[in-house]
Amino acid sequence: MKMSASELFRVLKEGELEKRSDNLLQFWKRKTCVLTEDCLNIYADSQKKSKSKELKLQSIKKVDCVERTGKFVYFTIVTTDNKEIDFRCTGEDNCWNAVITMALIDFQNRRAIQDFKTRQETESTSPGQQERRLARAP
Repeated sequence: MKMSASELFRVLKEGELEKRSDNLLQFWKRKTCVLTEDCLNIYADSQKKSKSKELKLQSIKKVDCVERTGKFVYFTIVTTDNKEIDFRCTGEDNCWNAVITMALIDFQNRRAIQDFKTRQETESTSPGQQERRLARAP
């Protein structure tokens, strides 16, 4: 059985979220969700047979508009192309918005470290690097 890239990452949270539909009536639909170190997978059914959406953490700009009213916590995921996706979960759950936010911060930190290492490797192997380093020295 072939595993997708998202299935290779550690699962941070799994359970139900309600997603507001994109259509005109905007009903809340219950979805089974799996948050990994790489993405938020949203399934149409509880058996996770049909994936309806995969939100890669690299495509998420922020978790916004967190509001607690009654028994629900409402939040919006804003994507890098400024699309807004509304969710809600029951307040008893370990709040999804906090776990998604922490996963996003962790992902951004890992990416920044990798970018830094890549830049260092590129600079150290490029010709003339020693001269540039000496020119920057006080």
